[in-house]
Amino acid sequence: MSQLRLAEAAEVSTRHISFIETGRAAPSREMVLILTSALDLPLRERNSMLGAAGFAAVYRESDIAAPEMRQVARALGFLLERHEPYGASVLDGSWNLLRVNQGGARMLGWLLDEPPPPAVAGNAMRLLFHPRGVRPLIANWDELAGAMVERLHREVASGSGRELLDEILAYPDVPRRFARPRLGAVPQVVMTIHFHKGGRDLRLFTTLTTLGTPLDVTAQELRIESYFPADAATEAWVAELAPEAARRSLPA
Repeated sequence: MSQLRLAEAAEVSTRHISFIETGRAAPSREMVLILTSALDLPLRERNSMLGAAGFAAVYRESDIAAPEMRQVARALGFLLERHEPYGASVLDGSWNLLRVNQGGARMLGWLLDEPPPPAVAGNAMRLLFHPRGVRPLIANWDELAGAMVERLHREVASGSGRELLDEILAYPDVPRRFARPRLGAVPQVVMTIHFHKGGRDLRLFTTLTTLGTPLDVTAQELRIESYFPADAATEAWVAELAPEAARRSLPA
């Protein structure tokens, strides 16, 4: 973003923006908040910018189990329960699995004959990239992993996820080309996950839901990953795992 565009978005002069950028002027607390809002930075990064300017953080970071997060936790539970019999999980900003509904637990239980290491089982990205996760069961792993690593590159560019990205790039047989972001890549509208196990082919796609207008770092970083069947065979498989919920299948 140019100084002119930032100045227009923040409704301040380009001269003042230039003075702050070159160190000729120190921003006030209010100016840091204005600029980080104009740049649409995540709340965690806004706190970091405040700290760099010598001010205390403004946005709190609450544990999901904290009393002040009670309404958020209830909403998450409602969404997970209503998505049955299909799988859904709640993830934090580091892709750690915080909660999984029954459909998600059934799906993972069917896919994984042996539980992976706890650190792998508790993180969606590690489950995808680690050889003891679901990676051997994904027929289109190269395509899917490439798209997900691009997401991680974007998160690193915005200031988070570097350690996780470095870790998964060091896993066995992860293509070296994944280490370089594809700046010109055009993302697909929907990417299907193609599982193959025991002669059965399953195809699902996912959505990521975030909370609107959060004022807490944790709340902003939470995301709900919901799985949907991409074909009739997969929908029938879901019904096999949970016969009592079969009548709640997706509308045609």
